[in-house]
Amino acid sequence: MCRVLSSLRLWQAIACVVVVSAAASCTAPRSIIHSGRVTPHGEFKIGANVGGNVATEPISQLKDITEAAIEALANRDTVFYNDQVRVATKAALAYTLDPVGPTFDFYVRYGLVPRVDVGYKYASGVHVLDAMYQFMGPLGGTTAGGSGQWYGSMGVQYAGQSSGILEGIFLDKLAPIVQFKATRRDVLVPLVFSKSFGVDEEFGNVSFGVAYNHTFLEYGLEPGRLYEKVGGKSMKVEGLTQKQSFPSYGFFVNAKIGARRIYLLPALSMYYQNYGTYNLLQNEQESYSGITIVPSLGLQIGLGQGKTSKR
Repeated sequence: MCRVLSSLRLWQAIACVVVVSAAASCTAPRSIIHSGRVTPHGEFKIGANVGGNVATEPISQLKDITEAAIEALANRDTVFYNDQVRVATKAALAYTLDPVGPTFDFYVRYGLVPRVDVGYKYASGVHVLDAMYQFMGPLGGTTAGGSGQWYGSMGVQYAGQSSGILEGIFLDKLAPIVQFKATRRDVLVPLVFSKSFGVDEEFGNVSFGVAYNHTFLEYGLEPGRLYEKVGGKSMKVEGLTQKQSFPSYGFFVNAKIGARRIYLLPALSMYYQNYGTYNLLQNEQESYSGITIVPSLGLQIGLGQGKTSKR
């Protein structure tokens, strides 16, 4: 009976995270919680994570503009292009490149075949698919894995998100002046090594590794009530659409601590990226680069007996 009540409480905790995640801003998930040992064939893992995305470049850009200034611009019938608009559009683009704020996600993983598992994650409006291949260490679910055994795996993750990136922060109030739209796609490739706590990660593991992420971005600025002075006349500012991509390089460490298939997962990832140079309104350009720190804390539950018999 106690075990049933404990399981119900865990499901209730996960449900709460799911509800909260619906209200969070869109952030392409780059927290890495994998170990080198993939989900054993035929078994499931479910879990949820709470964390944050702390990026130096958008934070630096956002400090130069206030919500009061944005509201003042949005309340005008006609806005002329000036330093305030320039700073606001620079900040909006920086935030799109690397959204800052809390992150929430929930996921399910399945051992598709021996040494390969696949997963789906929903992270605050972002849909994520990934797969991992275990190239080092014994198969999960067998007695071949000893205490302290090393494991290694490599994978690929795809995340896609579109309009709504600015929702949840005050920059979305720019919409009547500058219709900012963006679509981004992220491909993440992690290389993970882990050391088992107990036999076959019975009590968890400690993991570390490196990761490469590539972001494909398409954004557009379509002025609504934005004008410029040309020869004494008021002319509407022309919009623009641009495609851009940039790489990110990172390293990470995480742990899985628990027993009886219920684990706590603390994780920390750090990335460096040179976002590149971007076109803005009025033929202006801006270059961005910076460091991103991604901490997270999660809960994971293992389900199923798998299809690999004990030997």
